[in-house]
Parts: sequence; C-alpha cells; structure tokens
Amino acid sequence: MRDDVVFDFARAERIGLSEAVFCAGKSPEQIAVILEGAQQREAGLLLTRLEAAKLAALPAALTERLDWCELSQSAFFGPLQPVAISGQVAIVAAGTSDAPVAREAARTLRHAGVEASSIVDVGVAGLWRLMDRIEDIRRYPIVIAVAGMDAALASVLGGLYGGSLICVPTSVGYGASEQGRTALNAMLASCAPGLLVCNIDNGYGAACAALRMLKTMNLR
Repeated sequence: MRDDVVFDFARAERIGLSEAVFCAGKSPEQIAVILEGAQQREAGLLLTRLEAAKLAALPAALTERLDWCELSQSAFFGPLQPVAISGQVAIVAAGTSDAPVAREAARTLRHAGVEASSIVDVGVAGLWRLMDRIEDIRRYPIVIAVAGMDAALASVLGGLYGGSLICVPTSVGYGASEQGRTALNAMLASCAPGLLVCNIDNGYGAACAALRMLKTMNLR
C-alpha cells in the first residue's frame, strides 16, 4: 500500500467490527489502493460516503466487484457475509428524507451479516403513523431511531419502547435546524432516559453500536 494509506484489516479480530472505508476526503486513487489490498486478501469491505463521481473514477476492474447503493452512497466490495441474524434490529425513520441515513445503517448491519427491518415515515407530526406501528417496533430488542428537524421521534419512542434505543439525528430540516444540530441537541436533552445518541447523519455509527449490543447478547 501507499505510505498515506494504512488500512486496519485486523480490527475485526480485536473488537468484532471491521474497519469501513470512509470515502469522503479520500481520492479515487487512495480508495483504489485500499480495494486492491482487500482483493489480495480476499477480504470483503464496506465503503461509506462513496459519491457517484468517485465511483466512476475507480478502475473498472474494481467497480465490477462493487455493490453500490445510490441512496446511502455505500458499497460492498468483495465477498459478503451471509445473513446470520434477523428479527433483532429495527430501523425507524421519521421521514422519507431521513431514508439515506437509515439505509446507511441498514447496509452497515447487512455487511456484518445482520438483516434489519426498516420502518420509514413515522414521524410524530402524524403521530397516528407511529402508533399504527408501535407494537411492531416493540418486538425488536434494538431500535435505531433516525430523525431530523426537531427529532421528537426519539423522545416519543423513548417513552413508548423499552428496548435499547440508538438515536441518529439527521441534517434534514430548514434554517433553524442548523444542519442537524437542533436534532442532535434535542436527542441529547431528551426527557426520555437511557437514549444512546450518535453523531449527525452517522447511520454507520448507529449500526456499529447495534452490533456491539448484539455481541453482548451473544448473538454475534
């Protein structure tokens, strides 16, 4: 590999979570070097924040091994683990505009062999939509709540659902939403106790938190 690329292929052995390739800020050449290293090891990789322009700039021999999702801008490279766990994690998104972050979480889980269920467009501005699905949500021991704007979904779910609740604020919203800072502060300041709050738009981080929880449940 190049001197400016040192990929941690041994991370999964240490902590049970593989290193992902965060493509924002990396050049196509740097991404290609990482993929070539993975190919030599026959290792599967997850790529996040892979924009279409960078995807197009990668060598064809590498892109043909990529399973790219336009919505989440994520990709699987090389061998993919079969699904080993299902029915344990639900991803609940407040609005359709939050779907890219929710999909990033779902793709991260799928790369680790976990099939999550997705429940989208149940924001509290139409509370009946959430109440229509609340019994479905309660069946899952882990829920990832994804919401922008005022992020009220996190507090409402925190008062209705008793399992492990991982909250992801998104940058969705108008000016006063401040690109997700209002949602982040709302989740951190929630009256509902025991919420785990991730960084803005960090569906990947939320999925990794869920994977750690599954490991402590002896499901991974």
